[in-house]
Amino acid sequence: MAARGGSSSSEEARRKFENENKIESISGDQLYKWDNEKYQAFLATKPWAKDPHHFKKVKISAIALLKMVMHARSGGTIEVMGLMMGKIDGDTMIVMDSFALPVEGTETRVNAQTEGYEYMVEYLTLIRQVGRMENALGWYHSHPGYGCWLSGIDVSTQMLNQQFQEPWLAIVIDPVRTISSGRVELGAFRTYPEGYKPDDAAPSEYQSIPISKIEDFGVHCKQYYPLEVSYFKSSLDSHLLDLLWNKYWVNTLSSNALLTNRDYTAGQISDLAEKLEQAETHLAHSGRMGGYFMPERKKEESQLSKLTKDSSKVALEQVTAVMTQVMKDNLFNLKTKRV
Repeated sequence: MAARGGSSSSEEARRKFENENKIESISGDQLYKWDNEKYQAFLATKPWAKDPHHFKKVKISAIALLKMVMHARSGGTIEVMGLMMGKIDGDTMIVMDSFALPVEGTETRVNAQTEGYEYMVEYLTLIRQVGRMENALGWYHSHPGYGCWLSGIDVSTQMLNQQFQEPWLAIVIDPVRTISSGRVELGAFRTYPEGYKPDDAAPSEYQSIPISKIEDFGVHCKQYYPLEVSYFKSSLDSHLLDLLWNKYWVNTLSSNALLTNRDYTAGQISDLAEKLEQAETHLAHSGRMGGYFMPERKKEESQLSKLTKDSSKVALEQVTAVMTQVMKDNLFNLKTKRV
C-alpha cells in the first residue's frame, strides 16, 4: 500500500512540477531534427550582429531543465557550472540537453579551468560519434540564494563567449530559492556588444537582491537583457524523464526545506533588517528636511514597498516549507502506522 501511495505521489508531484513551470507537451519529433545546411546558412547571415535584441525567446526541454536543477542543487551553497546543447529557430534558442562541467566553484563565483575545457571538448567530440549533431549553445551556472541575474564576472564571461562562439546563451539558476518556492528560479540572458547603449526599457519583474549584491547588480544590469523562457517535453522524452524524475523526487522527499535552507532564511531576515534600518535612516533624514524633497520621500516609500514584498516572500516560503513537511508526514508516517 505504501509503495503504491509513494508511486502515485511521485506522479502527482511530477504533474505539479510540470504545471507550476508550465512545461508544454509537443507532438512528433520535428523539433529534434537537425538540418546542418539550414543552420550553416543561418550562421552566415549573423542576424545578431545587426540587431543586439535578435534573440528574444528560449525554449528548454524538460530533460535539460531537470538535469540543470539537479546539478545546481547538488552544489548546495557552492556555485556549479555546465554546458547546454541545442539549436536555433529564428529568434528562438532551443536548449535540448545539458551536462555538468568539472569546475571549481565558490559561494560567489565559478571559473572553468583547463580540466573543464578539456572535458567540454571531449564531450562534444563523443556525442558526434553517437549521432548527436546539436552544437554547444551556451552555459549555465548557479546563484545559490541570491537570484537570477548576471554579476560583473558573468557579464565578462558571456561577452567573451559571444565574441567567439555565437550564438551563445547564459542561464542562471537559483537552487536555494527553487527549493523554497517549489518553482524553478531560472533566468536566461544575453549581453550587449561593448559600447552599445540600450534604450530605457520598462522595469522587469521585481526580484529580491541581497544588500551585499545590490551594487554589483546595479552596475552591470544595463549590459545584458533577459529572454523569455518556456519549457517543453515530447513523447520521446518520457522514459528518460521518468528516470530523472525518480531521482529528483527521491532527493526532494529526503530534503527538508526548513533545515536545508535555514542559513538562507537567517540570511534573508538579516538582510531585511539591514535594509529596513537603511530605509528608516533615509526616511528620518528626509522628514527633518521638511517637504522640499518629496521625490526623495517617494523613492523611500518605493523601497519600503519592496521590503514589504521581500518580507511576504520570506513568510510565504516558510509557510510552504511547513505545509510540505506536514503533507509528507501525513502521506508516509501516518500511512505506515495504519498499515
